[in-house]
Amino acid sequence: MEVSVVGNSQAKAGLATSRAVLFRPRIGDSSTFSSKSRVFTGQSQGSKRGKGGRRLSSTPVRVEEVLRRSLLSPSDVESFRQPDKVRLWVGLPVDSVTDGKCVNHARAIVAGLKALKLLGIDGVEIPAWWGVVEKEGRGKYEWSGYLALAEMVCEAGLELHVTLCFHGYRKQQQPVIPLPDWVMRVGEDDSSSIFFTDRSGRQYKDCLSLAVDELPVLDGRTPMEVYRDFCESFKSSFSAYIGSSIMGVSMGLGPDGELRYPSLQGCESSQVERVGAGEFQCYDRNMLKLLKEAAEACGNPLWGLGGPHDASGYDKSPSSNRFFKDKGGSWESLYGEFFLTWYSNQLIRHGDRLLSLASSIFGDSGVTVSGKIPLAYSWNEIDSHPLELTAGYYSTVNRDGYEEMAKMFAKNSCMVMLPGMDIRDDSARQLLGQIRAACRKHQVRVSGENSLLEGDIEQVKDVCTADDIDSFFYQRMGACFFSPEHFPQFTAFVGSTKRPRPHPDDIPKEEEERAEESLALTSDSILQMQTA
Repeated sequence: MEVSVVGNSQAKAGLATSRAVLFRPRIGDSSTFSSKSRVFTGQSQGSKRGKGGRRLSSTPVRVEEVLRRSLLSPSDVESFRQPDKVRLWVGLPVDSVTDGKCVNHARAIVAGLKALKLLGIDGVEIPAWWGVVEKEGRGKYEWSGYLALAEMVCEAGLELHVTLCFHGYRKQQQPVIPLPDWVMRVGEDDSSSIFFTDRSGRQYKDCLSLAVDELPVLDGRTPMEVYRDFCESFKSSFSAYIGSSIMGVSMGLGPDGELRYPSLQGCESSQVERVGAGEFQCYDRNMLKLLKEAAEACGNPLWGLGGPHDASGYDKSPSSNRFFKDKGGSWESLYGEFFLTWYSNQLIRHGDRLLSLASSIFGDSGVTVSGKIPLAYSWNEIDSHPLELTAGYYSTVNRDGYEEMAKMFAKNSCMVMLPGMDIRDDSARQLLGQIRAACRKHQVRVSGENSLLEGDIEQVKDVCTADDIDSFFYQRMGACFFSPEHFPQFTAFVGSTKRPRPHPDDIPKEEEERAEESLALTSDSILQMQTA
């Protein structure tokens, strides 16, 4: 499960300031386990500097020592029992399964699952990638690696939440888990026009354009038909787990799994403090066709020739061009209202199609269906809220762009997953409040996520006591997650939620013995990881 947050240079609470905090920051754990099938490998002493200058200790961490220091006595457990408390989940590494047939870092994951169980965590989230499962050809599914992972989770006594990822995952602009090979081959044909495209003609190849949802562009099938086949294959393959161990399914809705346009494509590696407002993604042939039809229908065919010509670019201040300006900006014109309404409506309809599909498949299975939306809070001091507009949310200083989104989630009985719950920036908190208010109004359940391991843990604690938060997904398990710098903070956070956990005397002897294997972390023993 990926988290997407767009921040500004005033972001506080340990957020990275050496680069822009974008839709796709280095969120959650910045490292995955060692590529070797060991708990962790590395030097036995000393420390090294990790990303952002953080010192990463390579001194072994004894799991049982950390757990024993954080466990509650039986009397404390009884006094803290609150069945209605927010449910806690931890995301597993993005690359837990990459070839479809086996589990990467198996021993490390098993050790981590045991630690989470002893802490009283409810379950874990698993990202299941379209590009891994259906890599070779349409309808050729390989679930064995994910089934093995699900069995490991069940054996640890934890529940499962599965994220169906219909997008690609890349690290520093390099594809790590791309879309299926056969889909990429279709995309190589320029006539297919299946990818989002900006005004310069650059394509975003980590998800399909929403304009092709119902067009037979994938070997004679529409993307919606292919998504349905994938979901039904998942439901059939995991029938033994769904409704008993698998309690939730998240539907991938767009870039990084979120319901938005890839308006900041190419900016993830930016080294500047703050990028621009992004660009409108309406220039693939099929999006332009839809825009042309809408413009002609309202009697202004010239409005259908393309997106706003006076909007700023990826790396430009929103005020550098006319469209987003506070006074006299084109966003307030009749054309601006037409385009922004059309652009956001296309996104809402896309989300409705996917969540309706998911609800129809999983609605009778006893699982919660959810979808993620972004937190685009940067530049919200400008009346036009430019970053929200390019992402597809027609939300300005005098217009709530999340009402229609909440209505759509309510219509499909789906839960909203909301990232950035660990950010104390005033603009972020205001936007979180606005989105949560829209969800409360339409009786939509909300789950939260943190954005960074270095985020504000106190803010997360506050979120987990809120009445409108159903569950919280802590992102993400990996080497840094179990480091001496982070894991004690995480156990303290779990303790603050007053969750019933086993007394040390209740830990089976064999569990203690298995926990003796140390967790050592060095820069040589980890691979960079981003969350899904």
